[in-house]
Amino acid sequence: MGNNLSWLQELGNTSVIGLQWGDEGKGKIVDLLTEHYEFAIRWNGGSNAGHTVRVGDKKYAFHLIPSGILHKQCTSVVANGVVIDPLKLLEEIDGLAGKGVDVADNLKLSRAAHVVLPYHKLQDQLSESKLAGSKIGTTARGIGPCYADKANRSTAIRLIDMLDEVRFREKLQRVVAEKNVIFGALYQAPPLDWQPIFEQYRACAEQLRPYVTDTTKLLHTAYRAGRRLLFEGANAVLLDLDHGTFPFVTSSNCGTGLSVGTGLPGAAVKNTLGVVKAYCSRVGAGPFPTEQNNPLGDKIRQRGHEYGTTTGRPRRCGWLDAVALRYTAAISGATGLCLMLLDVLSTFDTLKIGTAYNIKGQITDWFEPDALELEGAGAVYEELPGWHEPIEQATSFAELPKNAQAYVHRIEEVVGVPVKIISVGPARHQTLIR
Repeated sequence: MGNNLSWLQELGNTSVIGLQWGDEGKGKIVDLLTEHYEFAIRWNGGSNAGHTVRVGDKKYAFHLIPSGILHKQCTSVVANGVVIDPLKLLEEIDGLAGKGVDVADNLKLSRAAHVVLPYHKLQDQLSESKLAGSKIGTTARGIGPCYADKANRSTAIRLIDMLDEVRFREKLQRVVAEKNVIFGALYQAPPLDWQPIFEQYRACAEQLRPYVTDTTKLLHTAYRAGRRLLFEGANAVLLDLDHGTFPFVTSSNCGTGLSVGTGLPGAAVKNTLGVVKAYCSRVGAGPFPTEQNNPLGDKIRQRGHEYGTTTGRPRRCGWLDAVALRYTAAISGATGLCLMLLDVLSTFDTLKIGTAYNIKGQITDWFEPDALELEGAGAVYEELPGWHEPIEQATSFAELPKNAQAYVHRIEEVVGVPVKIISVGPARHQTLIR
């Protein structure tokens, strides 16, 4: 690791978000930074997220719990903007315990977080099956239907509801009855029985009770006391419900929803680090102007091990898209970039960066976040010489091959944001701090 650790310590309250279509390596960055913070806060998404951290010979895959949980001095907070699947959360807690990580003292869950229940997952599956050739590309984890119920309000169930046996029974009976009518009419699905759901999830609620608190109050108290806060965004800005490639997006605001998802003001964040791969990848359907659906894309996938942490699905791969990056950096207010998986590009003779789009004969350098507008977009590329030297052992930016340094400098120029951190391998120490 580079020795400029003072820069990390001076960051102040920091938000870490993905600037592409997810899977950029946010978990590694959060894990790297957490030792300098007292709170690690997850504020959006659900168990559809997957953040991977490697420490020594151990590999951790986080879906709901913040990656900062590996640091005992840091309180990990799952805030109100997250939709919590109790079964998956308990599974994650048990998995961490099996690896010697005890979360009893430093995991806090928002009582206002909404809960993913079996009918949400069923609705995901039924809806996606009915769409056939027009599928959105959901992970079928029930995230979208849970957020829809949150907006609907009358069918919403929160963690605080599950902790009250009488309240939970009344709400669940009513909601399941309503879902049965809808599922029967739309999908000819057999009715669900509320009683087994109630019994299973009440048991889950009791297991989670020690972790549940008013996280908005907790975070405001910490903020006023000058405690150091690290915010961990899930998914990525190009999947943002309002600013991503709609409708091929997730169901939360991934780049702009921090205040809503935590209850803290925007002024609580001093720096925003945008995490970006040295190339692009995407899972599922949706536009991808720099995609390489060819042997070159296959090579990137194999070298980058591009298979989903949550789903295991192979990711689509292609060149870096600077048009999209300029857009997401602007939307999120990124003050620095974390360039990940630079080592994957070793052995390529030539590298390309998409600097503009050709849409129906018109050249544009502005990203239009609409799937239909981008459907036929072709990338206009700038070529740079590649390198063949392995870079996994580099300990400073100066040790990188000249062509690798030039590639990083060019990214900074075309995006307009400095690259602050470079990852040259999966391990913690394979990280260069500039």
